[in-house]
Amino acid sequence: MTTSEDRAGAVLTIDLDAIAANWRTLKDHLAPGADCGAAVKADAYGLGVDRVAPVLFGQGCRRFFVATIDEGIALRGLLPAAEIYVLCGPLPRTNAAFVEHGLRPVLNTPGQIAQWEAAAALPDAPPCALHIDTGMSRLGLAGDELAALAAEPRTVAGLRPALVMSHLARSEDEDAPMNARQLAAFRAARAMLPGLPASLANSGGILLGEAYHLDLVRPGAALYGLPPRPDAAAIIAQVVRLQGKIIQVRDVDTPMTVGYGASHRIGRKGRLATVAVGYADGYLRSLSNRGHAVVASMRVPIVGRVSMDLMTIDVTEVPEALARPGDLVDLIGPGYTADDMAADAGTIGYEVLTSLGRRHHRRYVGGVAR
Repeated sequence: MTTSEDRAGAVLTIDLDAIAANWRTLKDHLAPGADCGAAVKADAYGLGVDRVAPVLFGQGCRRFFVATIDEGIALRGLLPAAEIYVLCGPLPRTNAAFVEHGLRPVLNTPGQIAQWEAAAALPDAPPCALHIDTGMSRLGLAGDELAALAAEPRTVAGLRPALVMSHLARSEDEDAPMNARQLAAFRAARAMLPGLPASLANSGGILLGEAYHLDLVRPGAALYGLPPRPDAAAIIAQVVRLQGKIIQVRDVDTPMTVGYGASHRIGRKGRLATVAVGYADGYLRSLSNRGHAVVASMRVPIVGRVSMDLMTIDVTEVPEALARPGDLVDLIGPGYTADDMAADAGTIGYEVLTSLGRRHHRRYVGGVAR
């Protein structure tokens, strides 16, 4: 009888113990009194919030951040006792959903504040968070909008905010002067809303030092094995391993070409292996003729264009016995990380993880709460 793993063209292994270890590592870096939450938006960065969030809760994480209302509703079904913040805030006609599911809206605009005022007056309404823009120019109250809100203390009290927050734009660059400017701007904003717990640091912000930790940090990428800076690679455990199956090996020689558009020309006698992974599986098409795989501890190049379901690697230097149909090759792993793949693709590790498709056989390891 065949299994899902037998039938799948690739195996995606997700190490839940590594995610737990990364959360503990980040928590251990915090200033005394600071708490460590977790960003689990986008299905826990593509790795499966239904498996990831309970593990984090088991480690002691109680504050979670998602992007959308539906993500919050799904998470509430998994974690009845967690504090769940919805970063995009209340959309029109959604107040009732926030109240019903006990979701905490992050209020980003005067319009959202005005909308939430009515819901905040209900006896079972959850608290909210106030988001201040300190330089990202994306979401959050601008300086004049914050000043107008702060001038209405009764409005602030009626909203019952439990958190004031902002977001760092360049936290991965410890030498960027913008980090200090944003910290100063956030301190000034906090002074206008006295007494509220504050949150500024994402994964990179944690490593900027205790001044950035405040009351709550919100790591995301680092939990999932993406170090915010190269020097953090030693403390962040790898979480993901993606292995694709070889389905054919062929001998080639000049003047043959490979794949759509004949974008790769064979320059010598060799061997190619076709792997059952393509851009429909989240293996980015931009890795065509640029990416790499690891076979028998050897890094080998992707040749030709990545197609919807297939990719081709040059295994000329790999012993034939180690690259045969049915064998697995590492597409993400210790010898070629998600960040390595992202560098070859001209993107970031976040996109690599969140693009991983659902055709892989997913294998979860670990996950027992400690």
